[in-house]
Amino acid sequence: MSAVDPVRLEVFRHLFASVAEEMGAVLRRSAFSPNIKERRDYSCALFDPAAEMVALAAHIPVHLGSMPLSVAACVEALELGPDDVGILNDPYRGGTHLPDITVVAPVFGGSNGRPLGYVANRAHHADVGGATPGSMGLAAELSEEGVVIPPRHLVKDGALQQPLLDEILESVRTPEERAGDLRAQLASVRRGGRRLREMADRYGRRELEHHMRELADYSERVARAFLASLPDGRYEFEDALDDDGVGEEPVPIAVTVVIDGEEAEIDFTGTSPQRPSSVNAPFAVAVSASFYVFRALLGEDVPSNGGLLRPIRVKAPEGTLVNPRPPAAVAAGNVETSQRITDVILGALARAIPDRIPAASQGTMNNVTVGGWDSSRNRPYAYYETIAGGAGASRHVDGATATHTHMTNTLNTPAEALEYAYPLRILRYEIRRGSGGIGRHRGGDGIRRDIQVLQPARACILSDRRRTAPYGLSGGEDGKIGRNAILRDGVEMEIPGKACFDLLAGDVIEIHTPGGGGHGPDAP
Repeated sequence: MSAVDPVRLEVFRHLFASVAEEMGAVLRRSAFSPNIKERRDYSCALFDPAAEMVALAAHIPVHLGSMPLSVAACVEALELGPDDVGILNDPYRGGTHLPDITVVAPVFGGSNGRPLGYVANRAHHADVGGATPGSMGLAAELSEEGVVIPPRHLVKDGALQQPLLDEILESVRTPEERAGDLRAQLASVRRGGRRLREMADRYGRRELEHHMRELADYSERVARAFLASLPDGRYEFEDALDDDGVGEEPVPIAVTVVIDGEEAEIDFTGTSPQRPSSVNAPFAVAVSASFYVFRALLGEDVPSNGGLLRPIRVKAPEGTLVNPRPPAAVAAGNVETSQRITDVILGALARAIPDRIPAASQGTMNNVTVGGWDSSRNRPYAYYETIAGGAGASRHVDGATATHTHMTNTLNTPAEALEYAYPLRILRYEIRRGSGGIGRHRGGDGIRRDIQVLQPARACILSDRRRTAPYGLSGGEDGKIGRNAILRDGVEMEIPGKACFDLLAGDVIEIHTPGGGGHGPDAP
């Protein structure tokens, strides 16, 4: 193949990305659950024949940085033929937490017996069994959080493996919805495979693989040039989760970012040992958060692929909060600890490039799950949602208000869709004015969302920044902490940041989300 034509390389960049984007559109439109259809809690990506990521859609950051590890685990564990599809959700094989189920399909074309590449998606299922509806409660071991799926064939030689599907569906509270969402994931990878084969037919396998390699090499060069532009040194930062949901003591997360020429090391030595609760974050989540931070700093015009990760090493001592040993529970690690990992890496880099790093955003996903028996529809239900808050301000602009930040990139569930699907009612949904930190540029404000249950239910909240505030930078003030409460018969009862509880018909869950930190001293 001749020297790279930059125009043609750009064309292939968008062709590859369009495969992932179209996969996402198919998944969203054919899914059953509001969590996927409305909130868009899913991610899609394309991989080369060596299972290195080639392109991803602009979906969920915590999924996309970790998905390569799941795809690699699936390819290593299974013999995937032309009409096969693999499935897994094991957090200790590249997964994030059990509700995030990954589907992987090889794409074959031609007669040489090698795949053109792989297509994969990951979707958050609103319930995968376990001790609590929504599979996002407080647990000590992974088995308490739901069904664990090691790499298995979901489709073999074109045939759906019904015994495996039955095994999964028998383990969950909402089997019809789960079956619909899994079939949507299958439709998504089939569409991605079709589009990649069409590209191979049009341009030829050799040119496809050439541009896959060149795009990754280009992204690596850009990443190395960016790292070389940073001042060499060791930059340290420490922050903490409020608690682990079992005890009340803070759970520290420490990081040292070492910039050495064109390479970087992110070292989490000094972080808390793993905890007897679900705040543990699998190593894949630590890698994903690290990938996200550097990817965000590079700007939107850089192709997102495996090349970006090549000059970055992540060191997370085994047995710590950010690299736990099985069978530690991990449901909150994916959603809450990932946010704090992002905060500490950004905090460390603020000491190297203070003009480019924003203050802390809300630092939590404010996870709410509610489930029980819907007597009006005569069926069980499980509702899950993450709730927006304030973004941190930067040197140049105020933080965004009422938005999902950092490791989550979902939408809210519209009130109409939520009330149509579940025995729930939205009573209040408004901006929490004044919750952003004061500064020359103010942090974004959080929100308040009040959800009334119309029938008795079991609920869980996994949230943080209820004690430790999102930090300001360069003299800016911290954002306001969040708050959770239950309103019952006119009496408000405050509840912890991480808790599970029973609700009576008419009870209201109040979620007050944190604001972002301010940046710079307040203007005179």
